[in-house]
Amino acid sequence: MPIGGGILPASGSTQYTELTYVTRRAFIPKLVVQLYNSTPLMAALIANSQSASGGVSQVTVPVQGSQFANAQWSDYSGSFNQPSVQQGAFNAEFNLKLMIAPVPFLGMEGAVQQDHAVIPLIEARMNDATNVMMDAMATALYNNTTNNQQFIGLPASISSSNPAAGNYGNIDRSTYAWWQSKQYAAGSVNPTRQNVLQYISGTVKNGAEVPSFGVCGFGTWTLLAQDYVGQEQYVITPGSGFDSDANGPQAAFRALMVAGVPIYPDPYCPEGTLYLLNTNYLSLYIHDQGSFVFTGFESTLPNWQIGYVGAVLMIAELVNTKPKSMTKVTGYNSLSL
Repeated sequence: MPIGGGILPASGSTQYTELTYVTRRAFIPKLVVQLYNSTPLMAALIANSQSASGGVSQVTVPVQGSQFANAQWSDYSGSFNQPSVQQGAFNAEFNLKLMIAPVPFLGMEGAVQQDHAVIPLIEARMNDATNVMMDAMATALYNNTTNNQQFIGLPASISSSNPAAGNYGNIDRSTYAWWQSKQYAAGSVNPTRQNVLQYISGTVKNGAEVPSFGVCGFGTWTLLAQDYVGQEQYVITPGSGFDSDANGPQAAFRALMVAGVPIYPDPYCPEGTLYLLNTNYLSLYIHDQGSFVFTGFESTLPNWQIGYVGAVLMIAELVNTKPKSMTKVTGYNSLSL
């Protein structure tokens, strides 16, 4: 019930009460969502997702961790030592994780809203089911290291040690150093182009490939952006000015390029942390029958209630098949936003 004011009489007056009895409300027929955030990491993973299916260890990736053969120098005779068979291949094994978003639909709710709904609640719930799942997945991707029922996120997949939940991908990092990622402690400094460049260089030196992109928190990213903004220059076309340009001068950036690697802000990433990622090896594997699939509604009559319930399912897992090509940097300063 809105308070009185504007073109309405004072709240509580007889005129106000009478108007509420005989006047319809002027609804805006859309539901404005106040929750959730967009995330570049989830966008990249969904766009670059891979298909998986059933079986034990639903995502099994053969990886080479050591030499299959040895090279030798020889002389004019062309002789060489007898070769030995060496194990070079290992299986990285991952299990898909299940997320469920139940969607209720009360029978009398449908009767009340039929032909009179400003916002159909069932449509709002269906839309929210996807949003809340994306929010939960993005949260797990930046936080989870111990819960084996959730995605094993970046803190465990891009690390120099095994996650608390066990070996990563069933390969022991303490035994096989080639399964480790680089980790750096920035040391309570502001992120700058020069500073970030050294960690990109370290990533390439360690993994032999340039990262696809980097992600960090908005406060960390904004502090890095300040290293750019002070160097901006405006070039004016002779005979024209700012006011004659339809688009006007542009300042600042949506992505900060360092050595050809775009750095994006992500609201789910912890402040002070920078992840340098390689999408050639970091993928979200999604079950081919479990990508935001809806089960359909089933009656709740067996529970002595008139209504229905359905569920939206996501069966997937974050998989890193080459941890050494990615890097985690912690300890950056960040702005409070």
